[in-house]
Amino acid sequence: MEPFAVNKPLIGMIHLRPLAGSVQYDKRGSAAILDAALRDLYALESGGADGVIVENLGDAPYGIAAPRETLAMMSVIVHQLVEKAHLPVGVNVLRNDGPAAMAIAAATGASFVRVNVFCGVAFTDQGMIEGQARELHWLRRNLGTKTKILADVHVKHAAHLTRVDEAAIDAERNRPDALIVSGIATGRRTSPNDLQAVKAVSALPVLVGSGVRIDNVATYRDADGFIVGTLLKQEGALDAPVDVDRVRALADAVSSLRPSE
Repeated sequence: MEPFAVNKPLIGMIHLRPLAGSVQYDKRGSAAILDAALRDLYALESGGADGVIVENLGDAPYGIAAPRETLAMMSVIVHQLVEKAHLPVGVNVLRNDGPAAMAIAAATGASFVRVNVFCGVAFTDQGMIEGQARELHWLRRNLGTKTKILADVHVKHAAHLTRVDEAAIDAERNRPDALIVSGIATGRRTSPNDLQAVKAVSALPVLVGSGVRIDNVATYRDADGFIVGTLLKQEGALDAPVDVDRVRALADAVSSLRPSE
């Protein structure tokens, strides 16, 4: 599955501390934020992850689009991570700034973006969010980049009007490169039934986007990849650093699901 070197990639999250433009930003610049992100990158690489997504998780409460100062600082940090990384790096700009993520990826050499509401409508804690598929495709074309688009289906922290299989059909029609199914919130278990419902109607790769653990990963055997954040942190705490031993344990469990070559 492009841009990853293996089938069923394990993609770890690099959750950035509050950036400029966030109500929680401490106004001390980007150095400490970058240092923490680099430590997480090294832990994910050392533990055997196959890719990472850089996300401004610490910026809550979010706007639908991120302010310019957030994007400037995030671009600097992503650039440094891409320069140091030996894995594909992705970008997700919360709450749903897909065009900003695409622009950052193009400027920094990141390989892919995650877009929470790619098409359709979602009712979220930021209000109603509409999809950005057409804008993203035009932007990718105009930037001359081959950045892959990973699109959520029934993104977490949101309510949706259609069934998950209906949403998957609509998402595929808008031509992303892969789909993501998740639970109702960060770290919450993804329904295996939702995974199967999306796989049944889409020929695209389908990744599980939340709630994956060592003791349940085998229930997602049909998934084409896994995006994991909370479980890989020290003691499973969302605001803690990445724990290399937890990464290694889950990487081994995911590896056991891959078909032998």
